[in-house]
Amino acid sequence: MKDDVKIIVSNDVIKRMTALPAAVQTKGLELMLKFQTDPRSPGINYETIQGARDKNFRSVRIDQGYRGIIFRAPKDNVFVWLHVDKHDDAYAWAAKRKMSVNPVNGALTLTNISFVEETVQREAAPAPTQPEPSFAALSDRDLMALGVPEEMLPAVRTIRSEGDLDAMRDELPVEAYEGLFLVLAGDSVSSILAARETRVDREIDTEDFASAAERDESRSRFYVVEGENDLQAILSAPLEQWRVFLHPTQRRLTTRSLNGTSRILGGAGTGKTVLAMHRAKHLASRLVDTDKKLLFTTFTTNLALDIEDGLKSICSPEQMARIDVINLDALVFRLLKARRYEHEIAFDYEAKCAPVWESAMVDFDPALGVSRDFVREEFEQVVLAQGLASRDDYREAPRRGRGAVLSRKKRDALWEIFENYRLQLSATGLKEPDDAYRDACALLASEGHPPYVHAVVDETQDFGPQALRLIRALVPPGPNDLMFVGDGHQRIYAKNKASMGSCGIDIRGRSRKLYLNYRTTEEIRREAVSLLEGIEVDDLDGGSDEIARYKSLMHGPKPGRIQGASMEAIRDGIRDFIAQCLEENRDTKVGLMAPTAKLRDQLAQQIREAGYKVATVNHRERLSRKDAQIFAMTLHRAKGLELDAVAVVVNRDLDENLRKLVYVGMTRAKRAARFYC
Repeated sequence: MKDDVKIIVSNDVIKRMTALPAAVQTKGLELMLKFQTDPRSPGINYETIQGARDKNFRSVRIDQGYRGIIFRAPKDNVFVWLHVDKHDDAYAWAAKRKMSVNPVNGALTLTNISFVEETVQREAAPAPTQPEPSFAALSDRDLMALGVPEEMLPAVRTIRSEGDLDAMRDELPVEAYEGLFLVLAGDSVSSILAARETRVDREIDTEDFASAAERDESRSRFYVVEGENDLQAILSAPLEQWRVFLHPTQRRLTTRSLNGTSRILGGAGTGKTVLAMHRAKHLASRLVDTDKKLLFTTFTTNLALDIEDGLKSICSPEQMARIDVINLDALVFRLLKARRYEHEIAFDYEAKCAPVWESAMVDFDPALGVSRDFVREEFEQVVLAQGLASRDDYREAPRRGRGAVLSRKKRDALWEIFENYRLQLSATGLKEPDDAYRDACALLASEGHPPYVHAVVDETQDFGPQALRLIRALVPPGPNDLMFVGDGHQRIYAKNKASMGSCGIDIRGRSRKLYLNYRTTEEIRREAVSLLEGIEVDDLDGGSDEIARYKSLMHGPKPGRIQGASMEAIRDGIRDFIAQCLEENRDTKVGLMAPTAKLRDQLAQQIREAGYKVATVNHRERLSRKDAQIFAMTLHRAKGLELDAVAVVVNRDLDENLRKLVYVGMTRAKRAARFYC
């Protein structure tokens, strides 16, 4: 590529190239590589597009039937691949659109001028009962600061409801759609821009397309080709959109430099894990040629395996060499084993600890006025959660949320049970995970040399207080030390809610939220959220989270919710659901989910008997390595996955934890969902 030339490719081209016939893909790639070498080569025959709204649009021939649409900036050597399609369709697409630079936020924008004109024309005779325009109080500059292209302003001025905004979503940059939605939800323009860290205080040269392409807002839609082999690598490999294109807010969160720990909240499908992986890649790139390492950890083994696969697809081998991807239990096991820890960590409570607990409870006195279940909960939620190691510690410990007030005498009596249990457990060579975490923290503190310089933590909501304290001990405080991402709505493991502040983790001024769901349709999202009605959700730091500002970018059919059906009816319904999904798209991946392995296996066998190939996805197994289109799994295993459609079957009452599990399962679906309960 010539040094003075900038080649840019739109996300539309990357998406469309993978859908072209194989022969056209090959010719298209050959032309694009030739174009990358020298877009001014005489061998590239540019054709003027008659009637185009933008006089800088040109077409290039891929073969007899297909054309590419290219924008060439009038004042510099910037070439933008915008579209690929059949000849007539490509010309019709180009005739309607115009490239420009947003004069307020400096983003590269592509506007459908015909859509704007048609929208304004419909508005010319509004019905007398219509409400006032939604954004009448905002100036043009406010709207453009939110990301609205200047040419789109007349259309945006016609919006009178959230429905009108949704109808315009495909024509708006994603940051503009989000900004307008948040304004409708009650946020101010200044607060939205502050949360995004969007700059609107600089002078913008609207003829400088090269600079515009480098801004974060542009990079959510356009990819700047960096090196000689860059374009071929992108277009030749199977490529998911998230590997290249990030929402402007996500991109800033992945690359910004911070003087401490950050926390990112977001509902299901808002791209938290994607952001976390790109953050790890960014930080790891700064560790290459050093002996320092970054930890990427999450709660489950399965999700750690999936994240490792994702990181390998976006990181260089040198960057991956600086990243440890491991779930926290496995990390603690490895860390303590290396230090000759004399106890086995009892991760399976029922098999290892429950008999010992029952032995320790022999001395339980019913006269204490509390139940046996209360005693176990007291041990988990107070003693283990706070890392209490002595009777005096327990006497002074706060017990918020525990209900019953305990006198010193009662606390002393309970402590005898707790101490006896720990002694018996230790005598058998065991430690509960929380106590092992506490021991690991003490060992790290005594050594004074934390093993990592950064850590990125996914699914933070599933970590208890001792786990958070251990993560704090693994990385010394400093710039960009820790990033936590999570969603309290998806808490399905942690028995004890943990406040970061009480665990020595300070996130003040470094907390952000993601609102847009990129995976699930709005209809599925709403159905899943309805399951959480009445459940209080925390923000992982002692406060509460709300879900009102979350929204999905896509729409689809309302998911089915069938109650009280027999197993025969459920079997037939799932078969019909799978058949319908595969008829609509033969490449559809369907998840079949249940709360238990027994029910999962029963459903999987019924679907196999109908002639479908069903893969069971167990613990420690990667979905990507299964040869099937129907994947049977427990709801716990579904965490972190993406599927085209899901069928969830529950055969017991929906308590709070099960409702959260179903929420997790349903929000794995991109297009279709069905729920039997």
